[in-house]
Amino acid sequence: MNINFETNVFPLFHPQSVDDLKDPCPVFDGRVWHVFGSSGTVTTETWRILHATAPDLYGPWAEHEPIELPINGTGVAAPGVTHECGVFHMFIQTEFMKSGGRCEHAVSNDGFHWVVLSPAILAIPDTEEDGIYDPHPAVIGGGRYLVYSAMPKFTRVPQPDIYLARSQSDSWFGPWKRIGKILDHNDVPHHNTRDDPDYEWGIEGAQLIELPDGRVLLNATCFLPNGLRGNRQRVFFAIADEVSGPYVSIGPVLEPGQPGENGHSTVMIDGSQLSLFYQSRVATTDHRWRYGLARCDVALFSKVA
Repeated sequence: MNINFETNVFPLFHPQSVDDLKDPCPVFDGRVWHVFGSSGTVTTETWRILHATAPDLYGPWAEHEPIELPINGTGVAAPGVTHECGVFHMFIQTEFMKSGGRCEHAVSNDGFHWVVLSPAILAIPDTEEDGIYDPHPAVIGGGRYLVYSAMPKFTRVPQPDIYLARSQSDSWFGPWKRIGKILDHNDVPHHNTRDDPDYEWGIEGAQLIELPDGRVLLNATCFLPNGLRGNRQRVFFAIADEVSGPYVSIGPVLEPGQPGENGHSTVMIDGSQLSLFYQSRVATTDHRWRYGLARCDVALFSKVA
């Protein structure tokens, strides 16, 4: 589905001292906007936790010191954050290119100082969730959920699908009950297939948000079956009547407009407006990842059966 984004600003800002900005999660605390994400470089896959603030989603964005958490792992990055009752809740991966991993949970009163609690979810060895990453919190129908990527053991390239868990206490403190897989490779016709000799990656960067009509929008990242690497990653949307699915993809929704690609993003809905805060790398950014912000009328999705 070709979404008519009325505005699309890219890049929103350039980082002060790193090559790449990825995995954006903007959050409003009632006073200012915060964006949490991954800052570092794809050259060595070295990442820290980005924190920046601004009076408006368009900026100007002020970068702060990276957030340091007492968490072990080779891939501590890609935070999914929500703000409720004056408290920030961060759910963050510890690995993303290997088996194992945890979905860690941290809380903060101001977005700057964090306390790490017990992990929300752990990988389950030798199962379809042998590795987990990219957690993102969501409130759907009054329930609190975590959507995340999970994958079995692999020999060449990870092939994650999208999974879901629900809080049994209806708070962000859990305990969390796994619901299972909600989106598979086979559900996404515009995604590279598992047996593709040029398979690049699986489905990742998922987020759920409730549409005004009560249906559920899944926002995630796919890898197109054709094209050169560095040009195949795309934001796509899928819609379901229930949070557990089945989800029907409406396809990639945002084209980069030049050689490059886009991916991991966060959708926000405010009244009649849908905002997509995304990552992209294109020729004009020297193929370094930056953040962008695109907006459209949420009524467009009422026309999707």
